Amino acid sequence: MKVLLPLLFLFFVVQVHAQEQDQDNDVKIGLVLSGGGAKGMAHIGALKVIEEAGIKIDYISGTSMGAIVGGLYASGYSASQLDSIFRSIDFTSLINDNLPRSAKTFYEKEDSERYAINLPFNNFKLSVPQGFSGGQNIYNELVKRLYHVKDIHDFSKLPIPFVCIATNVETGEQIKLDKGYLPEAIMASGTLPSLFEPTTIDGKVLIDGGVVNNYPVEEVKKMGADLIIGVDVQHGLRDRGSLLSATEILLQISNFRTVKNMVEKSEMTDVYIKPDMMNYSVMDFDLDDEIIEKGRVAAVEKYDELLEIASKQTSEFKLKKHIVPADSLLITRLILRGDIENYTRGYVKGKLRFKLGEETTFEKLQQGVSNLAATGNFSTIRYELLSDGDGEDLILKLNETPNKTFLRIGAHYDDLYHSAALINLTRKNLFFGDDVASFDLILGDQVRYNMQYYIDKGTYWSLGFNSRYNNFGKEINFDLIKNYFQIPASININTLNMDVLDVTNQIYLQTVLQEEFGFSLGVEHKFLKYSTTTLGSMTDEDAELSSNSTEDRTYFEKSNYFSAYGQLKLDTYDDKYFPTRGLFFDGDFHLYLFSSDFNDNFKEFSIAKAKMGAALPLTKKLSLNIETEGGFKLGTSGVASMDFVLGGYGTNLINNFTPFIGYDYLSLPGNSYVKAYSRLDFELAPKNHLMLMANFANVDDDLFRTGEWFDAPKYSGYGIGYGLESFMGPLQIMYSWSPEGTSRFFFSLGYWF
Repeated sequence: MKVLLPLLFLFFVVQVHAQEQDQDNDVKIGLVLSGGGAKGMAHIGALKVIEEAGIKIDYISGTSMGAIVGGLYASGYSASQLDSIFRSIDFTSLINDNLPRSAKTFYEKEDSERYAINLPFNNFKLSVPQGFSGGQNIYNELVKRLYHVKDIHDFSKLPIPFVCIATNVETGEQIKLDKGYLPEAIMASGTLPSLFEPTTIDGKVLIDGGVVNNYPVEEVKKMGADLIIGVDVQHGLRDRGSLLSATEILLQISNFRTVKNMVEKSEMTDVYIKPDMMNYSVMDFDLDDEIIEKGRVAAVEKYDELLEIASKQTSEFKLKKHIVPADSLLITRLILRGDIENYTRGYVKGKLRFKLGEETTFEKLQQGVSNLAATGNFSTIRYELLSDGDGEDLILKLNETPNKTFLRIGAHYDDLYHSAALINLTRKNLFFGDDVASFDLILGDQVRYNMQYYIDKGTYWSLGFNSRYNNFGKEINFDLIKNYFQIPASININTLNMDVLDVTNQIYLQTVLQEEFGFSLGVEHKFLKYSTTTLGSMTDEDAELSSNSTEDRTYFEKSNYFSAYGQLKLDTYDDKYFPTRGLFFDGDFHLYLFSSDFNDNFKEFSIAKAKMGAALPLTKKLSLNIETEGGFKLGTSGVASMDFVLGGYGTNLINNFTPFIGYDYLSLPGNSYVKAYSRLDFELAPKNHLMLMANFANVDDDLFRTGEWFDAPKYSGYGIGYGLESFMGPLQIMYSWSPEGTSRFFFSLGYWF
């Protein structure tokens, strides 16, 4: 027994030493993933085959999309999980940085739904943004997907040690990113010039690493790899027929050096997997099925070589555990970093919407960051989540955008205003840190302007001023004017051309709750002028309107009105023109107190109106939008200029002119009305809509007093239309008709203004 124990101990020591030697002699495998935009999705197909071969990856290096796929894989995701993630992501929406409409205040909603082009205009010089997109949505997605490794700042401590490459845009030198906040490092490596704004890390301005090193094989060797597996989704130099975008041309320039370097780098790679990417571009994210399959096929061709590498590994390959992204988090501290002069901590917290110390969700966090981004007051927002013991610190890196002045351009055509071009000048921080001033000059068939000044205090009372000059002309039924403006029966014509001029000035206070619910109180001055030249050629004896006529123009209204008003508004529609989900309510009450009284018939009166609606998704492609609205006049004043007039189609009709399909503009008058509207919207293809519409209404004098608003609808109209979400704004074409025998086409192009 005394001899046996020492022998057993010696045997144990030998075994442990042997295992340590085996582990020391274990072949270390490095994986290199090249950049290539959408083509980088082929890495996922290759990774599936590498896993099937039983290879355990020990080190990963990547650039651009290779950094994104490689970083996620290094954090613990399996190839099959990456496949599911990438197929579920709408990359077009992420790249476009389409912020949810709910992230914008009412003022910001109007801004984003009016202008087609937005350019910085500082010191009377136009400039072009640093990138098409800030990459905010992509960064948000990376923060969520990499939350489980948020506290690892040394990338060698990740489940698989990782490094990615970026380029210092000021010096042109390669920057190796192996420490820091992983989402930020990955984003910097993938900041494709012209597509994304540069990323700043540790004072260095960084862009896509593919500019200097799109296949970092040397870096993975330095990490300790004995054998290298490389997946290269780059293509060679393209001919002129393939260089169809600025992005492709920039990549071609970058590839001049890359193509030459790849001869040497491919020789440094033990298993070189080269998917056929000649028919794909960096932006073909919608072809994910094909591209992932190309990566799988290319890896299968190297399957025997992969099996040979797997046989050299003594460590056992284990399938990765399924990672479930966290949904809830507890943010206990907000730490602000960066250059902020004009916006307070309270302003930032108000936009974030959630309370510190209370459990929240990633969706709410991303909504809050989107709220800040939607203001346009900050450069692309980077943030970190770090554990602080009780919860997480939210470190927000905010830098005010240097652009305070903007030139904005829009164009529009419709059947009422006809052609119009919009030139806008906007200035932020004009007098105060959180104000914005804007002036629209609208040129075309009708010259108009719209001026706004707004001090945004969020949930506190904000102050605003609006001034609007609007005019249009429309051929209308003469009976509409004859009945409402007491024109003598001796005039016998069917139609006349009515010119409408409106000048409105408002000063108001507004409080906003969560950007979607607002309450306003204000005072208003309005100058209204209704006139025609149709009666100008008639003799005074025929017209009997000499007191309201000049030599060639007859006036039906030419008064100043002064009123106080209140407005309550809720808007959670996901889109103004083609809503698929959300709620809408707009209630307005005007008390008209004074008038210059052109027609000598003014008495104090009020106008109340309200509109409510809902948009509901029925299927993935089909949605239903239903709305109801109504309004009435209170008081015995004979003023008819503020009455409701239904007819036409549009989203920006002034005063109490109300769209009603099936009838032309300004067709159905009355001092009260009720209306119901419904629309089925089928999205034939992305941004292409087939629409079926119907509306019903009662409109007359004193409907609510007589109870006739309960009666069956007297008027109805139906329409079938096509809509396209174009870069200029919505294109809308509709054929409408009514049982009363009227029918017409409506056409509009561009945002309404």
